[in-house]
Amino acid sequence: MDETHVVTCFLRNRGEVLLLRRSEEVGSYPGKWAGVAGHAEGDPDAAARAEIAEETGLLDACALAREGVTFEFEDEALGTRWVVHPYLFDCDRRDAETDWESAESEWVHPTEIRRRDTVPNLWASYSRVAPTVQQVADDADHGSAYLSVRALEVLRDRARSFAERASRRGASDDWPRLAAVAERLLDVRPSMAAVGNRVNRAMAEAEGDRSAAAVERAAREGIERAYRADEGAAENAADEIRGDRVLTLSRSGTVLDALPAARRVFVAESRPAREGVGVAEELAANGGNSEGSGPRVTLHTDAAISHVLATEDVDALVVGADAVLPDGRVVNKTGTRGAALAANREGVPVYAVAASDKVRTDDAVHLEDGDPEAVYDGDAGIEALNPTFDVTPASAVSEVITERGALDEQGVSAVATELRELSAWRDGE
Repeated sequence: MDETHVVTCFLRNRGEVLLLRRSEEVGSYPGKWAGVAGHAEGDPDAAARAEIAEETGLLDACALAREGVTFEFEDEALGTRWVVHPYLFDCDRRDAETDWESAESEWVHPTEIRRRDTVPNLWASYSRVAPTVQQVADDADHGSAYLSVRALEVLRDRARSFAERASRRGASDDWPRLAAVAERLLDVRPSMAAVGNRVNRAMAEAEGDRSAAAVERAAREGIERAYRADEGAAENAADEIRGDRVLTLSRSGTVLDALPAARRVFVAESRPAREGVGVAEELAANGGNSEGSGPRVTLHTDAAISHVLATEDVDALVVGADAVLPDGRVVNKTGTRGAALAANREGVPVYAVAASDKVRTDDAVHLEDGDPEAVYDGDAGIEALNPTFDVTPASAVSEVITERGALDEQGVSAVATELRELSAWRDGE
């Protein structure tokens, strides 16, 4: 039996993946739905990128999110043992330009794989790169908006699997098992309010039916709602800072979407991970320089934040939020508190930009710590601190800008009350 190495690449955008229906001209599995795929002799990583470029034209818009564990299976009819190398890429646009290998393409929720006539083991390939509870727990590179969507994807995918098992064996009560998955997701990132609120909303909406199909449907709708909310918050923030000179720190996808509306952006590098450098680079790459159409971008050290606020013409400090407490306090990347107090000293307004799902339903403050070795990994007897988050007083925040508009402390409290009701599904377990 011949052994053939292949790559299977899933391109993800807004919680959906690109599926391609193979044309009648291809050598294997014509007419079947698949991911971006091709032979991978030698270097699977290079082959994955080459196939994305050839079959979709989206390589420049995609970034590797996850590489899955290689697996193999045999197709006796073809006399082939397939060795599959799965990949997942996040893509920032959908305008795929397919080649002769594809007769049709469609962006769908991955659970549609289970409902279509696909190449063998396509779901097995996806499962090896799909989000997991542990991935949500361990991810130190992304903010709560991103991870809340990943959490909903976990719930969606698990619900589909449970629903199929139920249909094969007859009626079954999968609600307790799905509730257990939801509980795990609620526990893994307590500092990130959006993760809990969005999981709670999906379970609350499915509680009337208490079925796996209802949970899958609610999670899919929740993913779409999450993107709309984050985009709405970014649009409202952009309206607030349009033409202004602003200072920001750390990395918030919502803030990053708003910043092109500014005239000039000062970006603190945000040590120790220096995620501010990536923010500055992205703004510059999209025309954010003195000669382009976007804002002029200036990168500076964290220690210079107070100096920049005091000596430059800064119209606003714009930050994200991993959580907003019911009394209006803002939990965000360490450095936010100091920057906000410095801005207050200079009379510069402070805007925290976040979807309303980031409002906590209780007063608990969960502050995560990063790896101390990111601060100091030498041999001296030095204790290193690397706090990930700090808490900014409500009095230091001018407005919390959400998809609902700007919220003051009273508005934040009202949202907290509304979101608190979503957790009632846990009382009926």
